[in-house]
Formats: sequence, C-alpha cells, structure tokens
Amino acid sequence: MSSIEQLTDQIPDFAKDVRLNLTSLVADETLSPQRKYGLLLASAIATRNAALIAVMESAASAVMTSVAIAAAKAAASLMAMNNVYYRFAHLVANPEYKTMPPRLRMNVIGNPGVEKSDFELWSLAVSAINGCGACIDAHEKTLRAAGVNSEAIQTAVRFAAIMQSVAIAIEAAGPAPSQARR
Repeated sequence: MSSIEQLTDQIPDFAKDVRLNLTSLVADETLSPQRKYGLLLASAIATRNAALIAVMESAASAVMTSVAIAAAKAAASLMAMNNVYYRFAHLVANPEYKTMPPRLRMNVIGNPGVEKSDFELWSLAVSAINGCGACIDAHEKTLRAAGVNSEAIQTAVRFAAIMQSVAIAIEAAGPAPSQARR
C-alpha cells in the first residue's frame, strides 16, 4: 500500500468527500507527472501539515528529480513570503504601499530549475491556498501568456483546494487512537 493510500485511509468518515476527492486527484492524468506531483508537494507545504508534506514528498520523489522537488519547495517558500507582502499591498487602504519597491529577493523565479510554467502553476496553487488575490492574478496572467489553458489552471487550483481539505480533515480527526493513549 502506498503512502498516499495510507493517508487516504486516515481521512475520517465525516470527510468522505475529501477522501473521494483525494483519490480522484491522485488518479488524474491530465497533467504531466512533474506538474501533478509538484502541485501535490507545493500545496502540501502550503497547508503546513507535517504528515501531508511527508507523504507528498515521498510520492513526489518517485517521479520527480531532486531539482524539481527543490523547485516545488522553492515555490511554496517564496509564495509564503510574497503572498503576505502582496496581499498587504493589495488590501491596505493607503495607495502609497503599492508604489514602494517590495525589496524581497525572488531570484528563483528567473531560474527555478524546471519549466517556468510548472513553477508558475505551483506558485498559483500555493497563492490560492494563502488567499493572495494579487498573486493569483499575476500567476494566472503569466500562465495564460505561456500558453497554459484554463483547464490546467483550474486543475491546479482544484489540487490546492483538495490538499487543503485533506490537511483540515486529518487535523480535525485528531490523533490516531494509538497516539492518543501515550
């Protein structure tokens, strides 16, 4: 049994739809393996759920290079920073902040070590989890300009939504019975 199947079994009955969504997500073949597992890993990191991150990194390592895994991690890390900053600049009433340079290092965007559209798709998924409208718009625009179709973009956001719901369902279930007795 794969680690993803074991994770699926940990999703409680009250979240049966989440379990079914995860199963269909893993079976989805509309994206390349690198795009798919990069989305799973970057989204898992964005949820901050250690168990989910470990499972998805293990699954990703079976189909992705170490460089691609590092790029997915970089997308999640970079968006953690950018989503806070650009969400602030977008939401704050004072327009002065929109004109100020962010002074945040983002060199990896220029050379992520993977196809630029893969990195952008992973960044979009993380931005959706983190709720940054400005970043979502920027990544969607970049992806469309690169020729990525709306179905792939929607799939990336669907992956992010399902990964977030998996993390919440596992956390809501509490510790496994053997762990609760310790």
